[in-house]
Amino acid sequence: MAGAGYKCPVSLAVFKRSLSVAPRGCGGSAPRGLLPGWRLGERGLQEAARPSSAVRAASLYRHSTFSCLSCQESMSDSLRTCYLYLNQTSRSFAAVIQALDGELRHAVCIFYLVLRALDTVEDDMTIPLDKKVPMLNNFHTFLYQDEWCFTESQEKDRQVLEDFPTISLEFRNLAQEYRDVISDICQRMGVGMAEFLEKKVGSMKEWDLYCHYVAGLVGIGLSQLFSASQLEDPDVGRDTEMANSMGLFLQKTNIIRDYLEDTQVARAFWPQEAWSQFAGRLEDLAQPVKLESALSCLNLLVTDALRHVPDVIAYLSRLRNQSVFNFCAIPQVMAIATLSKCYNNPMVFQGVVKIRKGQAVTLMMEATNMRAVHTIISQHSQEILQKVSLTDPSRDRTLHILALIREKSALSQSTLPSRTHHLSPMYLSAAMLLAALSWQYLSTTAAQAQGTGNIQGQ
Repeated sequence: MAGAGYKCPVSLAVFKRSLSVAPRGCGGSAPRGLLPGWRLGERGLQEAARPSSAVRAASLYRHSTFSCLSCQESMSDSLRTCYLYLNQTSRSFAAVIQALDGELRHAVCIFYLVLRALDTVEDDMTIPLDKKVPMLNNFHTFLYQDEWCFTESQEKDRQVLEDFPTISLEFRNLAQEYRDVISDICQRMGVGMAEFLEKKVGSMKEWDLYCHYVAGLVGIGLSQLFSASQLEDPDVGRDTEMANSMGLFLQKTNIIRDYLEDTQVARAFWPQEAWSQFAGRLEDLAQPVKLESALSCLNLLVTDALRHVPDVIAYLSRLRNQSVFNFCAIPQVMAIATLSKCYNNPMVFQGVVKIRKGQAVTLMMEATNMRAVHTIISQHSQEILQKVSLTDPSRDRTLHILALIREKSALSQSTLPSRTHHLSPMYLSAAMLLAALSWQYLSTTAAQAQGTGNIQGQ
């Protein structure tokens, strides 16, 4: 991310464009006046969809691809274009969005693209600050300007700015309750981006605030969309504290895991209050002689992230719609598995730490009901517990939080109603995996067919 340490959840490192898109015309230049818990879900889906002996048979399911195409036949050209942009900027995660029920699917698609466009402005280091800051602050107003677009970006996902009129048109086509949510979150996130543009995260409280701006607001916005769709109870959208925790848990996991990748390009996302207890500079933690101190700092931050898990459990326990549950649960179980792998692991400072493809597939297959989620959380919490060192400075706090997670999980399991609205996990997971494979196949074939063609003619 641009600025002095900004990592947005919708600024996915795995974003890759599969098509070269020519923008539609727009009037005037950009006014002088500015990234589920999506990243972990995206990476997990991509891991699950990579070619292997288990999935090479995807060609047998090409009819699923054509089913995806046929369901788009009733869409307007502009909405179809929005789904193409979604597929280009979030190819595998697009499958999970596509799995949402009813009109919520379109609302989340547009929400994603609006935040992707906002984040692309923030990301672009070629935009001078005296231009970028007003754009960030005012970006929500562009949703109601028919012809606003920005053609000066150098970012890889610039098509969402160059063809913003298509996105804003579909935004205005949404029901008022969806528009209100998306506009409000866009405005608040833009202000937060502008605030942290030249500001490093110092205290742990600032870390929470920063993660709120870049991820908590996404969780709040999604929750409000869930309730607006009437697929979930109003309480899901009203409880902003719990929704914020969902986003913070994912974002902190991203930041923790990506220490080496970020510091190698001079980006600082770990809070200074934490790392300054163990090193003079953040990048010093990667030095072999600092390993013990580095692990202490790492464990401190993992422990801080784990304090959001009780809220995650409570939030997921409230969900009633299967498609919404899958959408929310998969990134969260990916996160707890990732934190388990990161805890007390020297590889965080030496290379890439990620869950294996087979594990990602298993998590996707299992995380379709609350009882299974409890089992996954308990399993990885136990793995962390077994790695807690007697000499770790955060030991007591880590043990306390793990005990709270066990208590919350046990209480939640004891109150689970006997209901049958959840479909077979195997059936649902197979459908989601096929959807991911289908979207990956679509992106590949579309790239071959289109090349550098203009999708506006389709």
